[in-house]
Amino acid sequence: MTDTRQVRRDQPYWWVAAPPVSLDGQTLPLTADVVIVGAGYAGLAAALELARAGRDVVVIDKQAPGEGASTRNGGITSGNLRPSHANLARRFGKDRADAIILEAKAARDDLYRFIAEKEIDCDFKLVGRFAGAMSARQYEALARESDYLSKNLGIEAHAVAPADMHRHIATDIYCGGSVRMDIGGLHPGKLHAQMLRLALATGVRVIGHTAVTEVQKSTQGFAVGTDRGAVRARDVIIATNGYTDPLDRWLQRRIVPVRSRIIVTEALAPGLLDRLLPTRMMISDKRKLSYYFRPTPDGTRLLFGGRDGTFAGDPSWPTDHLHREMTRIFPDLQGIGLAHSWYGYVAMNRDMMPRVFQREGIHYATGCCGSGVVWLRWAGRKVAEKILGTSTTSALDFGPPKSIPLFRGKAWFMPAVFAVMKIQDRMARR
Repeated sequence: MTDTRQVRRDQPYWWVAAPPVSLDGQTLPLTADVVIVGAGYAGLAAALELARAGRDVVVIDKQAPGEGASTRNGGITSGNLRPSHANLARRFGKDRADAIILEAKAARDDLYRFIAEKEIDCDFKLVGRFAGAMSARQYEALARESDYLSKNLGIEAHAVAPADMHRHIATDIYCGGSVRMDIGGLHPGKLHAQMLRLALATGVRVIGHTAVTEVQKSTQGFAVGTDRGAVRARDVIIATNGYTDPLDRWLQRRIVPVRSRIIVTEALAPGLLDRLLPTRMMISDKRKLSYYFRPTPDGTRLLFGGRDGTFAGDPSWPTDHLHREMTRIFPDLQGIGLAHSWYGYVAMNRDMMPRVFQREGIHYATGCCGSGVVWLRWAGRKVAEKILGTSTTSALDFGPPKSIPLFRGKAWFMPAVFAVMKIQDRMARR
């Protein structure tokens, strides 16, 4: 068992270089064109788009801006979709499946362009991603999908046979895998800090540590109540994702907050990461209870993440579990201490698709299913374009997710769900 007494459980690794800024002394205005609830990637992306078009925008967050998943994630620009292309084609048809995959590509390209054009200092590197297969069947599925993406959708992807896998990762746990070169890594805390800086410079009013308590429709738009007073607005965007609370009980029955935990090692000996991850790619695997890992941007530590398995408190066993999985993949990390362990909430829904939609005049950007670095910024922009009347057709426009029976915001059923997924992962390796 890992000795977790010295692990920092109060602070994500990313906060060392980019701690959230509270912004809790801002004056709450009486009116605005648009009020956005949630100051993460989606909320700030929408605010930037709207403010540049001349709208008066207020962004309100019950925590410090970005204190949620925007600064707690792994910093992998996957724009991932839980369903495979084959699964999407079965559900929506081949043309819609292609459109969804191509929109993910557009969302990644848009993020990379934003980083370059705005000179965003967030340690971004387009290094590619290796996805590991747990069985020969999974490898064959990855190979087919890579071939389709490359030949039909212009995405640089290829299969990696078991014999060639060690060019990318020094482990025997995977049965080959695939590589996509349009995915990279960045520092999510720095990305959020730069988005916040740009929003403030564009005239967006961002107010932290202020809870929105109600949104009431009125003849002029909406009355947005907070614990510090009310704001009247023409439009409202809800961008709370995995941090949705009883403010919106309708949404709370549709978005499941699932804890994702990340550990970061102490600084590793020189050369060790080069031996374990020769190409320094981002890594994921195809387990139901999948794991993702990567070098930290400075190249001195390994970051390793996966689902937490808890829904209350902060016990030590999820940290111990991740450490065991990390050392099972990389036995050379046995005895290496951990410097950080933390969790954040990702937003799952019944069809496992990110989406933008409207209900009773309120705009929503939500359901990133663990891939918010790309999807939430893109969804925020799409919602803003709808308000401005400049939107084009989006493959994310699915309509609201279906409600989950007997669910009211607390994911009490997740331990049972994880137990079933563990069984499925064991069976998949046979």
